[in-house]
Amino acid sequence: MSQVKRAKNGRPVHHWRRDLVELAALFTAVAVADAVANLIGHGPDGSTLLLISAVVLVATAGFHTWWSHRHGHAPPAGDTGSRPTATVRTAGTSEADATAPEAVGVAVAGETVLWRMRTTVRDEPGSLASLCAALAGQRVDILSLQTHPLTEGTVDEFLLRVPAQVSAADIIRAVSHAGGAGTWIERADAHDLVDAPTRVLGLATRTALDAAELPLALRQLLGRCTIRSLPAGSLRGDRADEAAPVEGALEDTVMRLRAPEGGVITVERPYLPFTPTEFARARALVELDARLGPRIPHSKDVLTLPQGNDITVRRADAGDVDAAKAMHERCSPRTLSMRYHGPVGDADKYLNHLLSPRFGRTLAVQTASGRIVGLGHLLWDGDETEIALLVEDDWQRRGIGSELLGRLVAMAVEAGCESVYAVTQSSNTGMVAAMRGLDLPLDYQIEEGTLVITARLDAAAVSSRLSYDEAQQHQPEHSVRD
Repeated sequence: MSQVKRAKNGRPVHHWRRDLVELAALFTAVAVADAVANLIGHGPDGSTLLLISAVVLVATAGFHTWWSHRHGHAPPAGDTGSRPTATVRTAGTSEADATAPEAVGVAVAGETVLWRMRTTVRDEPGSLASLCAALAGQRVDILSLQTHPLTEGTVDEFLLRVPAQVSAADIIRAVSHAGGAGTWIERADAHDLVDAPTRVLGLATRTALDAAELPLALRQLLGRCTIRSLPAGSLRGDRADEAAPVEGALEDTVMRLRAPEGGVITVERPYLPFTPTEFARARALVELDARLGPRIPHSKDVLTLPQGNDITVRRADAGDVDAAKAMHERCSPRTLSMRYHGPVGDADKYLNHLLSPRFGRTLAVQTASGRIVGLGHLLWDGDETEIALLVEDDWQRRGIGSELLGRLVAMAVEAGCESVYAVTQSSNTGMVAAMRGLDLPLDYQIEEGTLVITARLDAAAVSSRLSYDEAQQHQPEHSVRD
């Protein structure tokens, strides 16, 4: 077959000289074949000559095979050199998906782990491409990418799937050689696979349903951080405006946001500076909380005590302050002292703080007549969580404290708390017994008669207990455990 090329105008160009050469070669081959056939068919040694020709051809084929294996130029069968391109989800404020041709990834085989990584690169063309190429060299698969533009440089936050044999130090070293600076990396889990807009919308929904969710939502949005709520009365003079202006303030690893009631919400994350994008998201959650005002779920759960009395467990808020003060008046000084660890006369002063959804969640136990006889508090204490109980004297030893404690621990598990602690006196055997009844690992610390019991939460240990909001839907009436 003659080879055909096309001119620049697209029409084929024929080479007649090459056609003549090929035709001449064909005639020559036919003439040689005819001569060989005559020699073999009519000559006296035709059969011997044919056998010798066959042996020579077989030897030639064997030699060619040996030479090809010894000096072959083809790539090894196990590695063709082909690599699939990696799909990178790029995101700024819009967080749209895109495919980066320059980011060449490697299909990860075997065991892998998830990592979250943040690094700063120069704001110039090719910086991200170099970073992606460096990760590809470590056989790292980029699952998602968010970019946070700054005045100098750009902070890129990655979710990576990494071969188990590649360490964090290997990744940091590769990123550093590619121009990344200030690199931070930590292990991730399946929850990080949810994209940022979906996660923020979910947190906003939780905050809209319950004001007590705001600190938890901020913590899940920003990662490991310490959140403190300071009431306006604790700030002097103009310091409230300086600490948290209306639009909030961002200072590297600290952000200050104006709380709805005029106080200040301080968020600290010493190990990693906040980005303007994170600050804007946190401020939007606080503004949503302020617009919606005080709110708690209004579901109730009716329980039957072993003695036959019906009680109701429900969420409490600042509207229950007067009823809680009336319960204080019916409690003995010893009961109040064990709960508040201070002068009995100051007990009422704590109620506004304890019943505010800004600082945690409170469950109230109410009799059929509407009187509150027990309170259980789950308090956000910075990056820790405290549990506290108070049951009126005449209603003690009926299982109310254990019921409240179990429900508060279930709330803490749902909120993602790693542990809860209770501060009481060593002589408070009822509280000690209730904590032991949780069937959780406990740590004890005692100093000058004050006992701190810390329970390390295990979701499996309390998973059989329904959450407070789900309880009435599944079992509207049941008995309190002894």
